[in-house]
Amino acid sequence: MTQRARIRLSSTNIEDLDSVCNQIRRITRKTGVRMAGPIPLPTRRMVVPTRKTPCGQGSDTWDKWEMRIHKRLIDIDADERAIRQIMRVQIPDSVYIEIELTS
Repeated sequence: MTQRARIRLSSTNIEDLDSVCNQIRRITRKTGVRMAGPIPLPTRRMVVPTRKTPCGQGSDTWDKWEMRIHKRLIDIDADERAIRQIMRVQIPDSVYIEIELTS
């Protein structure tokens, strides 16, 4: 039975996230490992409403600040050579990566 690796990526910067996914895709094509994904998961949207005026006087005007967290899921066969190359990929600070090995 072959081992599989599940890679979960999340970031607030979608360009960095897609570049890391493309690097992983290139590695799997070069090594000939079977890959499923990147599967886009639902984007988490966090909205923080704040009052424009610091005091309670004036009109009720609000600013809304928003942060979006984009997620991707990649499943690959856990070939030792492919996993070593994926571990060497330069990951930007804005991208969080989690690799889980399953059998």
